[in-house]
Amino acid sequence: MTQAAADSFQLDTGTPGTLGVCGELSFDTAAAAWQAIRVALTGRPISRLDLAGVRHSDSAGLACVLAVAADATRRGQALQVVHVPAGMQSLAQVCEVDRLFG
Repeated sequence: MTQAAADSFQLDTGTPGTLGVCGELSFDTAAAAWQAIRVALTGRPISRLDLAGVRHSDSAGLACVLAVAADATRRGQALQVVHVPAGMQSLAQVCEVDRLFG
């Protein structure tokens, strides 16, 4: 992954209980984003993953969000995914995984 890809997404912890994701969740960034989100969720009282700042996503971005949600569930952490971008929501519906967003 290039430095530009690593800089294509950012995490925002400014709102208590919420982890915001901004930028791109795509094939170029999904692996790094998944790892960064997992680390950010560890040991913090975060109950919402806010995707309002995601400006571009693709199927890898959807897989990243689903993997984060599944990992949180395995650890017993309730995580609500909110403000899912329209494109990601449409892709989730086509793949019949939209119910996993909760």
